[in-house]
Amino acid sequence: MSLNIVVLVKQVPDTKNVTGKAMKDDGTVNRAALPAIFNPEDLHALEAALTVKDRNPGTRVNVITMGPPSAAQVLKESLYRGADFVALISDRKFAGADTLATSYALKCAIEKIGGVDLVFCGRQAIDGDTAQVGPQTAEKLGMNQVTCVSAFGAETNAVDAKKRTITARRSIEGGYEVVRTKMPALLTFTDEGFSPRPPSARRVMAYKNAVAAATNDASYDECYMNASACKDDEIIVLWDIASIKADPESCGLAGSPTKVKKIDSVVLTAQDIRMIDNTEEGIARLVHELIADHTIG
Repeated sequence: MSLNIVVLVKQVPDTKNVTGKAMKDDGTVNRAALPAIFNPEDLHALEAALTVKDRNPGTRVNVITMGPPSAAQVLKESLYRGADFVALISDRKFAGADTLATSYALKCAIEKIGGVDLVFCGRQAIDGDTAQVGPQTAEKLGMNQVTCVSAFGAETNAVDAKKRTITARRSIEGGYEVVRTKMPALLTFTDEGFSPRPPSARRVMAYKNAVAAATNDASYDECYMNASACKDDEIIVLWDIASIKADPESCGLAGSPTKVKKIDSVVLTAQDIRMIDNTEEGIARLVHELIADHTIG
């Protein structure tokens, strides 16, 4: 039996190249100062979905991202790897969204697709490290959720479309646990498993010119049912607030209770090297100093 899977992905600034210009004065990320990349753990979630598709003929992999027009790049990369349908949620009214407003918009987009069996996403995005969007989206959808998934269960029918169950191995402190849940369900993935496959050269050639294009419901339905019916430059569907029937008051800054009040730019500088005596007294003195300056404790 086939399944309908949605993968939530995000274009993020490459935090390996953070500089003092990475944040704006208003507390938002200065995305222009950092190169943009596919959020690493989301790539593993996409690979998990494609793995399910490989094992269950007829399964459909839909990929959604929310962001500015430039975020369409991660959707193109998803098409290159095997996604069947991609949609960009983009509207000025989404700007400044915290995790609560983001998960609300994603929930509306998932409901627009409809008939979803599984939702996959990365455990967290490297630009926020909150790990909140996945669980919040599951809560809003009323779905079961399994977080920190590193692999599917060892049995061959770990994803059982007939019984509508999924068995997953999730990482926990000091080890792992195997859990089974009923569909529909949302799973968040770590980078421990599902090594992302490389883009397909054939699909790169097919979709390299794809751009986001606004669609009405009729053309959306046509593209969703048959991606080949879309023109190459319209394969990335563009949805605004009205398209996903979202409440503007629950989106962007208006729907975000989290506000950044202050940002401190912390610059770490090297100091003199201190040698700590390898004695109980020396170690105890070091521990007390670390507690005193709140490094530990």
